[in-house]
Amino acid sequence: MTVNDITPAQLAGYFDHTQLRAYATEADLERLCEECVKYGFAMAAVNPASVTFCKEKLAGSKVHVGAAVGFPLGQNTIETKIFETRDAIEKGADEIDYVINITQLKEKNYAYIEKEMASVTEICREKNVISKVIFENCYLTRGEKEELCRIAADVRPDFIKTSTGFGTGGATLEDIELMKRITGDTVKIKAAGGIRTLETALAMIRLGVARIGSTASVQITEELMRRQV
Repeated sequence: MTVNDITPAQLAGYFDHTQLRAYATEADLERLCEECVKYGFAMAAVNPASVTFCKEKLAGSKVHVGAAVGFPLGQNTIETKIFETRDAIEKGADEIDYVINITQLKEKNYAYIEKEMASVTEICREKNVISKVIFENCYLTRGEKEELCRIAADVRPDFIKTSTGFGTGGATLEDIELMKRITGDTVKIKAAGGIRTLETALAMIRLGVARIGSTASVQITEELMRRQV
């Protein structure tokens, strides 16, 4: 995948354009939505409290609204994540990105992780909403990442995702390769965290990611436009 192998519109279709900062204003969210429509991004990624506002701003467009659940630490109970998922969907979320309980993974409580993943995924499936499981790979060992991939291959959420963007590290090519190797075509992969250049985005796409979460979606898309002039 090079700059000549993809159009700006095709590239834009990979992006979940993101505004998850605690201090985001309504003006920031309105700009996010306007940029999503202008460039044709796949989704506007926001915190649950902003779903209704963004759904209204994006009415009539093809852009999805995505809610971050259990964000960014993942340390909510399963029951809380279930409520948060249902509430976000009722308020208009088309996609759910939830953070796993990393403590339970560290404790090798794989049954808990599977139950949590299945609970959120099932709700999304019932409501025809896209489900994404955030691993937060920067805190995980190789073995923990592999175990999560195996669980995901059984549960079948729509996506597994590298990072929140709020941890100590973001998406890496090595993690994408690992996730793809274990899950194959059973789930899609979303790369997120620290993706700020065109070269990085293209490298992720080459490895098979289907979505990219970024706050730099506009800059990356415009960089491709400039290089194709």
